[in-house]
Parts: sequence; C-alpha cells; structure tokens
Amino acid sequence: MKNVEVEIQVNVEYISSLLKFLKTKAKFISNEREIDEYFTPVHRDFIEKTPVCEWFRIRNASGKYSINYKNWHYTKTGRSTHADEFETGIESSEQMHKILRALDFKPIVVVDKKRQKYHFKNYEITIDDVKGLEQAVEVEYRGRTDKAPKQITLEMIKFLKDLGVGKMKRSYQGYAFLVLSPERAEFEEIN
Repeated sequence: MKNVEVEIQVNVEYISSLLKFLKTKAKFISNEREIDEYFTPVHRDFIEKTPVCEWFRIRNASGKYSINYKNWHYTKTGRSTHADEFETGIESSEQMHKILRALDFKPIVVVDKKRQKYHFKNYEITIDDVKGLEQAVEVEYRGRTDKAPKQITLEMIKFLKDLGVGKMKRSYQGYAFLVLSPERAEFEEIN
C-alpha cells in the first residue's frame, strides 16, 4: 500500500485507558511540536469543495521540515476511507515558501499541535493537543497488507474499543478543516 494512508482521528471518552496501555505495551517514539501550514493554488482552490479532497502542507516537526500532498477518497455518504499521500523532506522552508508564492499558492490555515507518538504492532498512535480543538487520538496503519482500507479502519476502531476508551467521536475532516471551519465540524459517534 505504497503512498496510501489509512488512519482514523477520534476524540475518546477515557484517554487514561489508552495512555496506560501505551505506556506499558507500546514503544514510545517522541514528543513533538508540529506546525503545519496549509496552502492552496489560487487557480484551483482546494477548500472550495466540501468535503475537501486535497491538502498541501509544509510541516515543521521540531525543526525538521517536510512537504505533503494528500488526495482523500470518500464514500458516497461523504466519509473518507483513505488518502493517496506523497511526502518528502525539504532542506529550506523559506525556499519552499518562495516557490509556492511563485506558483501562486496562498496560505489558508495553520495547525499547531503537540503530539505524543507511539508505535504498537502495525499502528502509529498519537495523542494530539491541537490549539483550539479538543484533545484527539490518531491511529494510522503502518503495515503492509492486501486488506481493503475499510477492513483496516474497522480493525483500528476495534483496537481502541478493546482498550476501554469508552465513547468515541470520529472526525472525517481532519485538523486543518476543523481549525479552518469549526462551525462546519461534523463528528460520528462510535459506541
């Protein structure tokens, strides 16, 4: 599943159950501050459509810079299933900003978050404190498989349920959209 991202983003009722599990069973990776700057080309405004299908960002992860483009795939009901994802490191964020201005890209939103990152089996699990939003959990599948994204998603939800995190609210919109348009935030209850 090269260049395909399958992840879920949820708010959980009992974060302490997840933290206890992570601290005893998972491998701690890092505490980071990530500042994500999102951009859109003026000639093809990514946020014009709802749901937003495309995102382009520059990330500063504790002084390491990268660029990322995602193209989300949605069901007929408007729920994201997975994304085509392309990411690479960059040497100079200043030069990347100049390139984007020259190509007529404009900034649209900044997402500032503190992230605790863990690894367990095929999952990267993060606890995210995003400025202006509730604390959230992301579980991203990092393994190789022939399974469909929907099956992987169901397994990630079951993983969290089995840990006793209680009620979950899932966002299909992502942090950038939630920070940009909090009045249009939608969550799906998972019990």
